Amino acid sequence: MKKVLTVAFAVLAICSAWGKGYDMKRIVNGDVNFSARQYMLMEKNIARTGKTLIPKTVKDGKVKYIPIDDWCSGFYAGSLWYLNTLTGNRAWKPLAERYTLILDSVKHLKWHHDVGFMIGCSYLNGYRLGGHKEYKDVIVETARSLCTRFRPNAGVIQSWNVDRGWQSQRGWTCPVIIDNMMNLELLFEATRMSGDSTFWNIAVQHANTTMANHFRTDYSCYHVIDYDPATGKVLNKHTAQGYAHETSWARGQAWAIYGFTVCYRYTRDKRYLDLAQKVLNFILKNKNMPKDLVPYWDYDAPNIPNEPRDASSAACVASALYEMDVYLPGNNYRSLANRMLRSLSTPAYRAPLGKNGCFLLMHSVGSIPHNNEIDVPLNYADYYFLEALMRQRKAPKF
Repeated sequence: MKKVLTVAFAVLAICSAWGKGYDMKRIVNGDVNFSARQYMLMEKNIARTGKTLIPKTVKDGKVKYIPIDDWCSGFYAGSLWYLNTLTGNRAWKPLAERYTLILDSVKHLKWHHDVGFMIGCSYLNGYRLGGHKEYKDVIVETARSLCTRFRPNAGVIQSWNVDRGWQSQRGWTCPVIIDNMMNLELLFEATRMSGDSTFWNIAVQHANTTMANHFRTDYSCYHVIDYDPATGKVLNKHTAQGYAHETSWARGQAWAIYGFTVCYRYTRDKRYLDLAQKVLNFILKNKNMPKDLVPYWDYDAPNIPNEPRDASSAACVASALYEMDVYLPGNNYRSLANRMLRSLSTPAYRAPLGKNGCFLLMHSVGSIPHNNEIDVPLNYADYYFLEALMRQRKAPKF
């Protein structure tokens, strides 16, 4: 109880100090109008190519498009589903459908874990928001593919294969990243749709193992935990995208807050929500959290305040907070989310119309250790920004 109250008082202090003097309805309406205009320009640029291209980021001044097997391939379709709902303009629906259906073959993808992002953001949103109940077949089949990565003796879904790419150079055996918490929603939904509890049970086992091994005593999380798949023994506690093994990568903390909140949604196991609160408390009390609540890419990066910010992390946390507020009223989580959303809506982070490759948000970070996607727009930053706008307008119901 004491820790919960500490979180509540921390949030109250932040919101009292910085949360006055702005009209969220006006801000959200302005963001929705801007987002629709910006993405219509994006779509016009794509249409000129005569192809169905999936935008991810900007590289060397040009929009970078990605193949359907990229882990980010579902975010653009998901953003279109959100715009369809936010604007009430049904012209978005056929676009959302087109960008969803091109991902059909992802249901057979078994060589990494991110099919939860890829199909959850596209097909699951189309199922929920677009009325496409037939999408459940792809969702369930994708869940089956994801379950092939479950390692029962370790109780985890293996994130990456270790026989290809840069992952093969790290000496890992069965790496599991905190990002994987974001893929569990697909498994929970697959059980709801199919009645097969296998998906649900695997999701719970993975969440429990992650809860046991991914977190430090201050409730910051590691990025990568490497397991012996035969015994479940933890072999390494590492990072891949953070500054160092013992630092706190900002988006990893965001994935943890969001992912464990989702686990609570489906299971009503209070341990998950309690952990999400503790990770939230860690970032709120962190001495390096900026006043505008848009974090640096790593809370322990060595050159703060001269380090890149990561708008994608703030957007993800803001969206999660709107859901947490439903389960924990009276903790000022909605006010905190409003503060984050308001920061992202300012010219410091929201792009000018027609600029930034026609992405919505500026200043996100993919992976500084890989010298990749540094201080650029990212399609998942836009996705969680739009999701936060949806949830700000109307408290989510699941």
